[in-house]
Amino acid sequence: MITLDAMKTTIDIPEKELKDAMRFAGATTKREAVVTALRDFNRRKRIAALTKHFGASDTFMTHADLMKLRRAE
Repeated sequence: MITLDAMKTTIDIPEKELKDAMRFAGATTKREAVVTALRDFNRRKRIAALTKHFGASDTFMTHADLMKLRRAE
């Protein structure tokens, strides 16, 4: 996907890390691998920021409770 709001920049990226990123992303170009990695990083940070707005609950069922409930059925 080519976007018109791209910014050209020069950075040094370790070759092994870039090759791994290309392999994991299934990317055919270095640019595609970097863009995929940046999107994934940003998505994870957004999700982490959103989860801070939700409270914790002690009403969630534990794994042991779930197994006990399943055996009772």
